[in-house]
Amino acid sequence: MFNIGDMAVYPAHGVGKIESIESRKFGENEQSFYVMRIVETNMVIMIPTHKSKNVGLRTIIHADEVEKVFSILKESDIAIHPQPWNQRYRDYMERIKSGSVYEIAAVLRDLYLLREDKALSFGERKMMDTAKSLLVKELALANKEKELQIEQNIDKIFERVVLVS
Repeated sequence: MFNIGDMAVYPAHGVGKIESIESRKFGENEQSFYVMRIVETNMVIMIPTHKSKNVGLRTIIHADEVEKVFSILKESDIAIHPQPWNQRYRDYMERIKSGSVYEIAAVLRDLYLLREDKALSFGERKMMDTAKSLLVKELALANKEKELQIEQNIDKIFERVVLVS
């Protein structure tokens, strides 16, 4: 599925580069792994090649999907159901861990909208930063733009939300 040098997305960790494909022997069994370096943190992850799909390793979205992500971010008539912050945090974390760029965009949007009504907890603020960082990296690669430009585009969307509210 992936080759050395490919960029891929690993859920909740973000964009990384497949640096090598290695085999390791465990007793009688030999297993093949993708060795992936996460761009943001420089962390190295080994992912069994036969389980890569199950753990959510995926290719970066195509440029023609970027506009759909921005459309999700621009939605402002979303009903955010009242629930305790810790339950909301768990729900949002599950959505981020799904690895879906669309779910991550929805979490970021919801947190920005929620922030307009009340102060976010420390965990929610950290989650908002994580979701934004994950999106910026992937969208920049997909659209072949600089991360700063993508971040400014996202900030512009939410400036408008603040002004409308």
